[in-house]
Amino acid sequence: MPKGYSHIVVGAGSVGSAAAYWLGQRGAERVLVLDRFGPLHPFGSFGDHSRIIRRVYPSTAYSGLTDAMYEAWAHVERESGLPLVTTTGGLDLAEEGTAGHAHIDNCRRALDELGFAYDPLTADDIRERFPQWRVSDGTLGIFQPDAGVLDIRRAVSAHTSLAQASGVEFRTGAVEGVELAADSVGVRVATPDGTTETLRADRLIVAAGSWMGPLMSDLGLRFTLTLSQEQVSYFSSGHLSAFTPDRHPVWIYHGRQDTYYGFPVYGEAATKLGRDMRGRFIESADRVFEGDDAEGELLAAFLREHLPESAGPVLAHRTCVYDMPPDRGFVLDTLPGHPHVAVFNGAGHAAKFAGLAGRILADLQTAGATPHPIGAFSLARPAVSDPDHPITFKLDSP
Repeated sequence: MPKGYSHIVVGAGSVGSAAAYWLGQRGAERVLVLDRFGPLHPFGSFGDHSRIIRRVYPSTAYSGLTDAMYEAWAHVERESGLPLVTTTGGLDLAEEGTAGHAHIDNCRRALDELGFAYDPLTADDIRERFPQWRVSDGTLGIFQPDAGVLDIRRAVSAHTSLAQASGVEFRTGAVEGVELAADSVGVRVATPDGTTETLRADRLIVAAGSWMGPLMSDLGLRFTLTLSQEQVSYFSSGHLSAFTPDRHPVWIYHGRQDTYYGFPVYGEAATKLGRDMRGRFIESADRVFEGDDAEGELLAAFLREHLPESAGPVLAHRTCVYDMPPDRGFVLDTLPGHPHVAVFNGAGHAAKFAGLAGRILADLQTAGATPHPIGAFSLARPAVSDPDHPITFKLDSP
């Protein structure tokens, strides 16, 4: 057997574990996954139970991948025997005349173009179908029936276990650098004794999430990677039975100032919500793993106004970190001049696509191509290729 590895994957999180699984499925025989904390650690974006899975995006670049996204999760459900997706339907709400309402209109156009079903809702429709909600007369929305809850922790466990069973090796170690050659790579890894070991591979996949920053210069990536410390909170209630997955959907409320999102009761005996892109920008070393009561009170105030039966004492706070290019779009591509190196950045909204993203990365590093349209996520787009591109964090409209 040749010395070294056929493939090294940097990052054992949502996407890295999926890439490892799909490399095994594609017949790769010498695969190593490196993660500074090891497999199934509690510090990544998959540390909590649930993520929203949905078709509703303002761009067909994302919505157009959702058939393949759902199929990728169904495949792993069949292989693992574990349920990963709980369908609840998804509710998007905004007040008429706001930027949030314009966002929903863009989502409707993308859904219409792709032929995905949804129900337009007036304020009276919302109150009738979802009596848990308190909304203004000017509130409008859509309900898309395919949305639901993705059990992200279970998904990472399934990918990791299946990958190990196929012969993939997982190893704990912080990756300190990457050495690019014309047709291979060297990966420098910190060892327990404080030295650095260089591992060799024919091909490399980097899916390091919010820890990618120190590797960017080695990879020739020049875009600004912004990190934002995010928080979700779980709230106890005496009315939890009104918010079970069969009675209440996942939801996103596009407010005048902030966007809130939430879940029915899942994983904990509580409802869960968060405020998207709260803008607590940090450096990687500044991340914290415990939430704070000040953010929790903002979330509780939203519940008291709009979902009062779910507003109760805080059960738990959880945190994660968004890692975002300037346009908050995915990066999913091979390096220019180095097609044997593929990179992924999820921009703080990738969990739902993790299984498919791992499959695409494996395709790129085994077959050299993928049948899925990923041109919108190219390293050549201005937001990523131009280091002076303005930071907007705004996904493109269809």
